[in-house]
Amino acid sequence: MAFPCLPAARPPPRAVRARGKRPRGRRPALTVVAAGTRISSGAEARGSLVLALVSQALAASQRRAVELVTEAAKYALPSGRFEPRTLEEALMSVPDLETVPFRILKREEEYEIRQVESYYVAETTMPGRTGFDFNGSSQSFNVLASYLFGKNTRSEQMEMTTPVFTRKEEVRGETMEMTTPVITKKSADENKWKMSFVMPSKYGPDLPQAKDPSVTIKEVPSKIVAVAAFPGLVTDDDISQRESRLRKALQKDTQYRVKEDSVVEIAQYNPPFTPPFARRNEVALEVEGLDSTS
Repeated sequence: MAFPCLPAARPPPRAVRARGKRPRGRRPALTVVAAGTRISSGAEARGSLVLALVSQALAASQRRAVELVTEAAKYALPSGRFEPRTLEEALMSVPDLETVPFRILKREEEYEIRQVESYYVAETTMPGRTGFDFNGSSQSFNVLASYLFGKNTRSEQMEMTTPVFTRKEEVRGETMEMTTPVITKKSADENKWKMSFVMPSKYGPDLPQAKDPSVTIKEVPSKIVAVAAFPGLVTDDDISQRESRLRKALQKDTQYRVKEDSVVEIAQYNPPFTPPFARRNEVALEVEGLDSTS
């Protein structure tokens, strides 16, 4: 019996790809590399990407290092804005940071009379009962520094100024003088101290509001002050003696007198790492001209 002829079995089809065409169903991996670079594998592509990122990070680090060195130089290299009257003052250094401009009206052996311009401050009330209480001043400084470095309605970082001021104030007057990142003052009726950062002059009244409700922004009007400089570390007892000495010296002045509501204010210009002999501190009292002098 004859069997019908069956077609011969065919081998399974092979994938045949026309020259210049890609197989369907798969997309080629996309690798972006620098011009002129040939990548033969995914591992090399990843390695090139890592190297590029590392290079960018190093470049950014170098820029940041330059910025840090430049900023540090402002503290390390003293400015020449103060003309020393004595050898003691000649040894004092002042960081090259912005300060409120002032004009010297008169110089005496123990003090000088300055006309200072108005400026704006960020201010907060301090805990503690003394102007140089470490814990209270540290807490207040951190609150104001947070505002200065971005904790504000614009998330904006602002530059530091100098010096640091500590101030006691009577019931009347919420004013301060000079320029500084920090001013501390005491309200006589509340027995409280207030610390203030002087704002960079480029902002004027256009300053962002603080996110912390304990920080307020205000303008300090122009005024005339009598200032005596001294080196070293500042203590409450030391300031009491220097205030008394300045008031006594001003009693002999024939052009200016201490205002009735004037209270002492202390300026500290240097960062904590400055040696005591190289620090510049100032004790100041607001004064007014005798007769028509102002």
